[in-house]
Amino acid sequence: MEVINNQDSNREAYEMARKKVKKLKNFYTHLIVYILVNAYILIKHYSNLIEGEPFFSFETFSTAFFWGIGLVAHAFSVFVPYFVLGKDWEEKKINEYMKNEQNKKWE
Repeated sequence: MEVINNQDSNREAYEMARKKVKKLKNFYTHLIVYILVNAYILIKHYSNLIEGEPFFSFETFSTAFFWGIGLVAHAFSVFVPYFVLGKDWEEKKINEYMKNEQNKKWE
């Protein structure tokens, strides 16, 4: 019985770790695409400047700015939950809900 519980525990730990790694990989992919696309946009804009036209304008950096907001939100979703809610928060909350449901059955 204990061997089965240990295998289930290992499988759950593996699945949780796999999901975390996938989220982290997706964030890094998002970051790389952000850098490459915005570098291309900035280089393209710089090479197409008309004489006297300023490079540093909102139009030049608007894509990077607004996409950057999305990238920061993505980073928060990957890194911050463990700082704000704690490492075991999710597991504690699941156990709390299960306990509440079990108590309701007895009432």
